[in-house]
Amino acid sequence: MALPAAEGRACLSKTQCQGHGLCGIRPPGDGVGAGYRRARYLYLYCLWVNGEHQGKGYGKELMEYCLTDAREKGKSGVCMLGAARQKAWLSNQAFAKSYGFEVVDTTQNGYDLLALSFDGSAPGFAQNAKQQEIETKELTIYYDFQCPFVYQAVERLKEYCRENGIPASLHLVDTLQKAKTLPCVFNNWAVFYQGKLETVNLLDIAGLKRILK
Repeated sequence: MALPAAEGRACLSKTQCQGHGLCGIRPPGDGVGAGYRRARYLYLYCLWVNGEHQGKGYGKELMEYCLTDAREKGKSGVCMLGAARQKAWLSNQAFAKSYGFEVVDTTQNGYDLLALSFDGSAPGFAQNAKQQEIETKELTIYYDFQCPFVYQAVERLKEYCRENGIPASLHLVDTLQKAKTLPCVFNNWAVFYQGKLETVNLLDIAGLKRILK
């Protein structure tokens, strides 16, 4: 199945890794992506190596490919979303920090913006990304299709909510303008309940049940 592409975002794969790892990079532009403000930074959306292939140098290849690509494009640096406590669906922060990434901005609920600067500048979260609240109290999910696991997660949650009479609103973030105006940090997924941001991790049914308690 072909999933719709998000406007203005590029995904690069390192073919030398024989499909064992994926490096997704999207340029945030003027505040796009996870609500960043710094037009000349590339946003490292996902750097991931499958479990059995870890420890073979694929992650190192992917990161070095990403940094080289950013330098060749004349960017000011590379940034990525992190958290005070490592989240399951965010790239490994300790690995990024070993390359010189540093926390350059934070939100009140523990999300970090990490960046590796080439020119001494620093990106930051846009003010709306630090809002972390919405007016509606019902379950609200913002998502895009950058991650291949998102489509299945969306369909499972839609079915569960429909079968159990749970009011839910799901919003596809498929344009730059939508991404720029989100009231939260955003990688490919953000869940609100009772008006507050609960997580940027993909949800399974068990995770949803915990939020709805």
